[in-house]
Amino acid sequence: MPLPEKSLIAALRRKASRTAWQTKRLITGIGDDCAVLQIPRGHQALVTTDFSLEGVHFRREWDSPEEIGWRCLARGLSDIAAMGGEPVAIFLSLALPAKLPQRWVNGFVRGLLDLASEFRVPLAGGDTAQSPADILADIVVLGSAPKGRAILRSGARPGDGIYVTGALGGSAAAIAALRGNPKVKLRSGDFARHFRPEPRLNAGRFLREHRIASAMIDLSDGLSTDLAHICEESGVGAQVESQAIPRAVAGRPPRAVDLTLALHGGEDYELLFTAPLVKRVPAQIAGLTVTRIGQVTRAKPLVLTDDHGRSTKLTPLGWEHFRP
Repeated sequence: MPLPEKSLIAALRRKASRTAWQTKRLITGIGDDCAVLQIPRGHQALVTTDFSLEGVHFRREWDSPEEIGWRCLARGLSDIAAMGGEPVAIFLSLALPAKLPQRWVNGFVRGLLDLASEFRVPLAGGDTAQSPADILADIVVLGSAPKGRAILRSGARPGDGIYVTGALGGSAAAIAALRGNPKVKLRSGDFARHFRPEPRLNAGRFLREHRIASAMIDLSDGLSTDLAHICEESGVGAQVESQAIPRAVAGRPPRAVDLTLALHGGEDYELLFTAPLVKRVPAQIAGLTVTRIGQVTRAKPLVLTDDHGRSTKLTPLGWEHFRP
């Protein structure tokens, strides 16, 4: 059973206060009705929130509590990365069933704070509650970006190139393997990135500082769906070359994942961005391979071209809540 609420909050406060890397941006953290934070001069606030629901985003029989806590925060930090932003503070709300062991809660918080330490962002507050059955975690991340410089989804223009960082489909391949055998060992190679994904904050910052990206989004719902979001917000279409999509390598023997997983599988947390052709896009950014996979078009449909030059409509088939 989790600690009583007052004791649980006190324990969370102690864990959060041990982080020596807290900066002057956090004026007052856990303990008051609100956190008091300092936004850098000349910056605008970025705010994002993400649910992590048991049975939807994670399963206790598949994932350790540390991995679940890490991924909970990774979801929010990845949204900040997609805007080219800097994280300022995080807020965690937890709804926990009465029969959940406190050691699970300790592991979850440890995993979350491990990732927070990597990017030197403090846990500044949140909430706790008792749930009737499953675990619900809500992460809120406050970030900032220089005024008028946040990279939006709405800036893509016809003729822009379409690029992705890293390789795609590894997380979806790991989930597919777990569904086939929940006890399979998957903590190596590109499978491992499903359990501890790395938010691409450094790459997002580089693209913003060098004014390269015209539009950007993080790949949480799948390439096809997230590209459709950019096209919808920008009022454009896109042509994607199937053979250019960088696919994760996983399994034994190691081999590239199926194209379907790379196109529609979610939770890769790579960056998908567009850039004018006059911009020089490096082959590597912040240690990540950058691959051009297509071009923005005036025509609204998304089109997928195969290695024989044949084109078909690219239907967004990534993750979407409430879809039948």
